[in-house]
Amino acid sequence: QVQLVESGGGLVQAGGSLRLSCVVSGSIFSRADMGWYRQAQGNQRELVAAITSGSTTNYADSVKGRFTISRDNAKNTVYLQMNSLKPEDTAVYYCKVTLYAYNSWGQGTQVTVSS
Repeated sequence: QVQLVESGGGLVQAGGSLRLSCVVSGSIFSRADMGWYRQAQGNQRELVAAITSGSTTNYADSVKGRFTISRDNAKNTVYLQMNSLKPEDTAVYYCKVTLYAYNSWGQGTQVTVSS
């Protein structure tokens, strides 16, 4: 059973930065695609950023130019660097691992941006 553990969330003022981390157990990480999603209260979960096993990235329009996703296969870790944070970025952030038909989610980490 693959486990994902997110960390790095917290409370930050608008304009500030946070870096989220997600560590994936097991041996599939280097072959897997990874994604960061978020769910604000009352809203559906949405894709924020994704990175393939080959390190191709894509971003939601709302975070382009502010967020950067990266991965370290030696550490089984995917990161989300979030800069110029806005109150509308407030949400629970989840990471997801996908390999062929298999996927699994982390437990989420809260990000709160105050105005």
